[in-house]
Amino acid sequence: MVKAIVGLGNPGEEYKETRHNIGFMVIDALLKRFDSGKRKEKCFSHLYQCEEEGVLLAKPQTYMNLSGNAVLNIIKDYSISPQNVLVVYDDLDLPLGVVKLRKNGSSGGHRGMRSIIELIRTEDFPRLRIGIGRPSDKRDVSNYVLSPFSKEEKLLAEKVIAHCEECIVNVLKYGVDKAMNFCNRSLV
Repeated sequence: MVKAIVGLGNPGEEYKETRHNIGFMVIDALLKRFDSGKRKEKCFSHLYQCEEEGVLLAKPQTYMNLSGNAVLNIIKDYSISPQNVLVVYDDLDLPLGVVKLRKNGSSGGHRGMRSIIELIRTEDFPRLRIGIGRPSDKRDVSNYVLSPFSKEEKLLAEKVIAHCEECIVNVLKYGVDKAMNFCNRSLV
């Protein structure tokens, strides 16, 4: 049973609309949907307690590559097992429009996920991977992930965020295993 949902991203206005912050965007969509009460500044994160859904929503404020600090503190402070923490993040290896829910796995080269796995000492936690694709012009990947979606991409990204919101609702109702059938798909 998922008790915390952590969307990965970078704090600050300059990163708000970037590809790397799609995890934050999903949390923002959930905040509009759920009655989340007041924001707390705790565990190196912006935290929101959704009483009716029985879930904690988190946006780490540690910057992406140090996300493990926030997740470890959430696990410790709230006595949550890693298996009950769903991490939502961008994935370069999936095209924009593809969403994959998994029960566990490696970091796949994602530095935020690597930080989490190293600090909580397990790969055994669910994650929602959101495809952002790779740059077609072979430019530096770090510039790509820190750039905003193009006008055309933004329309698809909005559909993806809405799908992820519904996916997470399914995870909360039915669990990760049953929600995979709904979540794992391409929206293009």
